[in-house]
Amino acid sequence: MDLKGKNCLVTGGSRGIGKSIALTLAKLGANVAITYARSVDAANEVVKEIEALGVNSVSFQADAVQFERAEEVINEIVGAWGSLDVLVNNAGITKDNLILRMDEQAWDDVITTNLKSIFNYSKAATKPMMRARGGSVINISSVVGISGNAGQSNYSASKAGIIGFTKSYAKELASRNIRANVVAPGYILTEMTGSLNEKVLEAIKQETPLGRAGEPEEISNVVAFLASGLSSYITGEVIRVDGGMAM
Repeated sequence: MDLKGKNCLVTGGSRGIGKSIALTLAKLGANVAITYARSVDAANEVVKEIEALGVNSVSFQADAVQFERAEEVINEIVGAWGSLDVLVNNAGITKDNLILRMDEQAWDDVITTNLKSIFNYSKAATKPMMRARGGSVINISSVVGISGNAGQSNYSASKAGIIGFTKSYAKELASRNIRANVVAPGYILTEMTGSLNEKVLEAIKQETPLGRAGEPEEISNVVAFLASGLSSYITGEVIRVDGGMAM
């Protein structure tokens, strides 16, 4: 896979799966911009790691739910680098609880952050990608968006919504050579999942045919494939990377 000369944006790229995606794209020769919500130090560290690979990088403090900020970020990237070739919508949060105990704020926060952010950045990327007559949008969903999960009705709904949005977007933009696909991770070892106790972790492993958790790089390698020309005839697809969990 060769991404030399490609300009990419990864939302939520300062840690976890987003950081892994950003570094993998950079290793393949792409210039990579990232957004982050809070930790400027973590974002700056990722930028340094990317630049050490001999490509360009920049970070933007941006709340993914802010519609106008998404357009500002993408306009700055296009203004500085000339184009946006790859958009990876990765930003997301969890606020898990059983439906009987879930309050309205937990529902609204997760739906807005995980789903509206996809709309914000995908819409902002559409015009520059149309002008360039091509692009790849890759949205990070989850296997729970396919199978559901007790205690995660808000998260599951947001991730299922991403799948429906992506398929619609892919149909609308295919004639302009803009592709859109979904990567649906299973249980991946990140900061977000690191708080789970050993009993829960063991149960997840038992439910996974490959018998282990995934690594962030196992997600970012699939994202890199979808960003590259090797996937030029793939659009509107959902690729599960879950060790067989949702099989």
